[in-house]
Amino acid sequence: MKAIVITNYGKSEQLKEQEVPLPTIKNNQVLVELHATAVNPIDWKLREGYLKEKFDFDFPIILGWDAAGIVKQVGEEVTQFQVGDRVFARPATTANGTYAEYTAVDEKRLAKLPSSITFDEAAGVPLAGLTAWQCLVDFAKIKQGDNVLIHAGSGGVGSFAIQIAKYFGAYVATTASEKNEALVKELGADHLINYQTENFEEILSDYDIVVDTMGGDIQLKSFQILREGGKLVSIAEPPDEDIARENGIVAGFLWLEENGKQLAEIAELLEEGKIKPTIGHTFPLTEEGLQKAHQLSETHHAKGKIIIKIK
Repeated sequence: MKAIVITNYGKSEQLKEQEVPLPTIKNNQVLVELHATAVNPIDWKLREGYLKEKFDFDFPIILGWDAAGIVKQVGEEVTQFQVGDRVFARPATTANGTYAEYTAVDEKRLAKLPSSITFDEAAGVPLAGLTAWQCLVDFAKIKQGDNVLIHAGSGGVGSFAIQIAKYFGAYVATTASEKNEALVKELGADHLINYQTENFEEILSDYDIVVDTMGGDIQLKSFQILREGGKLVSIAEPPDEDIARENGIVAGFLWLEENGKQLAEIAELLEEGKIKPTIGHTFPLTEEGLQKAHQLSETHHAKGKIIIKIK
C-alpha cells in the first residue's frame, strides 16, 4: 500500500512516499481502508524528534493518528464491527499510523460513523474531539452555568471545546484573532477576546475552568482569572503545581486516552448537529501534500482541522 513515512527525525522534507506492506491485524483489531486522516501537532512534534523518549519507535515511521474509513477485515475476537462498516477512530500511538491507505485499529478504540457525516469531516474529530471532551468532561467535570475560558478557540481542539462546553450549558469565553471572530461566534462562543489587542487576564475573573492549549506565559496568566477551586487543564505542558496550590486551583496536564465509547458519544452529538468539525484546510496523501500540511500546522495558526484526503 502507499504510505507517507519518515526514515529519520527532522524537518517536513523527511516525509516521503513509500510502498509498505499492508498491516497484519491481531485478533482484537480491524483493518480499516482509510478514506481520510488529519494532521495534529503530535505528528510534527514526533517527526522533529521531540517525543522520541516517550515513543521509541523504529524507522520507518508512519505518522498520523486520526482514522476515518471502511472496515475491510475483522479479527477473530471482534464482535462490534463487521466488514463494510463506516468507522472512525483515534488509533493507538504506534509507528504504523494513518498517513496510509490502510491501518489496523483495536476494536475498543473504534466507533461507528453516522451516515450523515462525511469521511473528511470524521477524520477531523477523533484526536481533537476526544481531547476536548476529556479536558472538559473527565478532568474539569463541566456543568451547566460554569464560566469557561478556552484558549485558541479557532484551532482544532479549541473549536471542539467551545461546542462541547456550550452543549453542557456553560458560558464560554475564547481567545482568537479578529479574523476568526465569525467562526468562534458561530461555534457558540459568548465572548471573544482578541489576543492581538486585548489581555484576557485583565478582562476575565472568577472563572471555573480554563482549557490551556498554548502553555508558557498564557498558562501562567490563566491562573489569575480562576476562582478558588477552579480548574486549569493543559494539553500544552504540565502546569506549575506550586502556583496551583497557592491559589487553591486544581491544575493538571492531559494526555489523550484513546476511547471508542467516548467517540461513540461524540458521534451521537455529530449526528444530532450539536457539534460539527471545522475543516480549515485539505491536502492530498502525497509527499508534497503532507509536507505543506505539517508546515501549516507548525505555524499554530491553522483554522480548524487540517484534513488529508486519501480516497
